[in-house]
Amino acid sequence: MKWIITFIVVVFSLSVSLAWGQITQTVEISSSPNPVGSGARALGMGGAFIGVADDATAASWNPAGLIQLETPEVSIVGAYNHRTEDTTYQAFPEASGPQRVSTCEVNYFSLAYPFTLFDKNMIASLNFQHLYDFNKQVSFSYSFIDTVGPPLSLQNNIKYDQAGAFRTISPTFAFQVTPSLSFGLTLNFWDHGLCENMWESNYRSHGSGTFVGFPFKVQTRIDEKYEMDGLRFDLFDPFHWHNTNFNVGLMWNINSVLTLGAVLKSPFQAKLHHDYEFDSTITFPTSPGSDSHNEIHRSESVTLDMPMSYGLGLALRVSDALTLDLDIYRTEWDDYVLHDAEGNEMNPITGGLKAESKVDATTQVRMGGEYLIIGERTVIPLRAGIFYDPEPSEGNPDDFYGFSLGSGIAYKKIVFDIAYQYRFGRDVRTTRVGNADSSQDVDQHTVYMSVIYHF
Repeated sequence: MKWIITFIVVVFSLSVSLAWGQITQTVEISSSPNPVGSGARALGMGGAFIGVADDATAASWNPAGLIQLETPEVSIVGAYNHRTEDTTYQAFPEASGPQRVSTCEVNYFSLAYPFTLFDKNMIASLNFQHLYDFNKQVSFSYSFIDTVGPPLSLQNNIKYDQAGAFRTISPTFAFQVTPSLSFGLTLNFWDHGLCENMWESNYRSHGSGTFVGFPFKVQTRIDEKYEMDGLRFDLFDPFHWHNTNFNVGLMWNINSVLTLGAVLKSPFQAKLHHDYEFDSTITFPTSPGSDSHNEIHRSESVTLDMPMSYGLGLALRVSDALTLDLDIYRTEWDDYVLHDAEGNEMNPITGGLKAESKVDATTQVRMGGEYLIIGERTVIPLRAGIFYDPEPSEGNPDDFYGFSLGSGIAYKKIVFDIAYQYRFGRDVRTTRVGNADSSQDVDQHTVYMSVIYHF
C-alpha cells in the first residue's frame, strides 16, 4: 500500500510540476507585466514618452500631455506580438526547447476633443487600451526513471494553452493651469462587461510507463478560468477601488527646451471569479484493482491586488526637428497579492505564500528620440530607443532589455506611424521542477501600426 501511495504522489507531481503554477495560483502574464502605454510613436522611441506625450495615446502615458492637442482627432493602433520562450530543464533535458506564440489585436483606440472653458485650454477623450496579455502555448514530452525507490518509468506528454487579456475603457480629462503647467486624469474601467477581461488555461498530460513491472497509463486535465467582476469605487478611498483605477499626470514646460512629465497609476483590487476543474486518472491494464481517479471542482471569488506604479520623464527639445526623452518608472510589486477564497495571501508571481516570498519593486529606464524630416507637404519621422524593462521575480528581478525603431508619414490631416521593438531576457524565470532548476531565454518581437486623423 505504501508503494502505491508513493507511486501516485510521484506520477501526479511529475504530471503537474511542469504546468507553470496550475496547482499553485500564479498569474502568468505573457507581455511585460510593467504598466506601459500604447502607440506606435511611443514604441518607436523605446517607450520613453512620459515627458513628450503629445498625441492621443498620452492618456495611457501621461494624461496631462493631452493638453498639447490642438484639434479633435481619432486614432487607432494595431499590434502584432511574437514571443519565443526557450526553456532549459536540467532534470528533463529532452523537454527543453523553444515554445512560440503569436497574437494580433487592436492595442488602442481613442477619440479626443480639445476645447476652451473659462479662458483655459481643456481636452476630453475616450480611450480603449489593451494592457496585459496572457496568451501562451506550450507542448513537450519527457521521460522519468526512478531507480532509488520502487522501480518506476514514465513517458509523459504535456500540452498547455493559456489565452486572455486585460483591457480598459478609459475616459480622460486634462486642463491647463498656466501656459507652462497642465494636469490630467484618466479613469480606467476594467469591468468584464465593458471589455472581455479574463483569461483561461487548459492543461493536458497523458503518459504511460511501468511501476514495479506493472504497466500503467496516466491522464491529467486541469481547466482554469479567471473573469473580472463588476466595478466598484469609493471617492473617499480611491486607492482601494474594485476593478477601477486612475492615472494622474503632470506636464511642466520648464522652458522652451525642457519639459518634465510625471505620472502616477493608482493601485486597485481586481475582483475575479475563479473556476477550477481537475481530473486525473491512473489505470493499470493488468491490475485494474489498483486504478485511481481523482476529481476537484471549485468555483470561488478571489481578489488580485494590483500594485501602484509611478514615473518621471524629462524631454529635451533640441530643435523643432529633434526631441529626446528619458523616463524612469517604478512598480511596487511587493503589493501584488492574490487573496484566495480561504483567506490566504498568495504571491501571484511565485505561487507561494506572500509572507514566504520576496519580490522586489522593478525600475524601468527608457531613452529615446525622434528626428523629423520636414518637407513642404509631408513630415517623415525617424525614431529610435533603448530600454531596461525588468520583470518581477523571486529574489531579484529578471533583467530584460531591448531596443526599438520607428518611422511613418504625416500628410495633411492623416498621420501614419509604424514601430518595431525587440525585447529579450536571458536565464530568466527560474523555477523548480522536482529537485532541479529550470530557466528561460525569452525573445519578444512587437510591431505597432497606428493611424491618426485630425478633424
